[in-house]
Amino acid sequence: MEGSARFGLWFVYIRWDSDNVVSRIRFVRQSVSGPVPLSLSQYLAGKTTTLSPLSSLHEQDDTVFGRIYREVKTIPYGETRTYKEIAESVGTGARVVGMAMKRNLTPILIPCHRVVSTGGLGGYTPDISIKQDLLNLEERVRERMGFNNSSIHLS
Repeated sequence: MEGSARFGLWFVYIRWDSDNVVSRIRFVRQSVSGPVPLSLSQYLAGKTTTLSPLSSLHEQDDTVFGRIYREVKTIPYGETRTYKEIAESVGTGARVVGMAMKRNLTPILIPCHRVVSTGGLGGYTPDISIKQDLLNLEERVRERMGFNNSSIHLS
C-alpha cells in the first residue's frame, strides 16, 4: 500500500505492507494518491507521540546500520541525541551514524530528525527545514502534554 499525507509545504509519502512493515518514507512535493496509516496522519498533525503499530523493514537488518536504526528508535519523542552519542552506544563512529541517517529509507519512523550534531541541527534530506519542523512539532506537543525539560531547543 502507498499514499501520502501533508506536512507543511511537503507531503510525506509512505509505502507499507499488510503487516504494518514500512519499506519507504520520503518527503515529496506532490501528493501521492492512496491510504496513509492512521498513526502517521495523527503524528504529523501533532495528535499522537507514537507511530505504533508501524515498524521499519530496515531496522530489522543485522548490520551496523540496523543497530544504529534500532538505537535511534529508542530516542524518546521530543528529545534528541548527538551523532556521537549514538555512535558510542553502538560501538561505531559519528560519521558512520551520519551516513546511516543520510541513507535512512524510513525517516520519521526511524526518527533521524532527533539525531543532531554537537554544534547544531546537522543535516537532513531533502531539506533541513523539515528536520526543524519535526522537532518543533514534537516540542509543541510535549509542551501541550505538560512535559518538562524538552531537549530540542535548537535554531
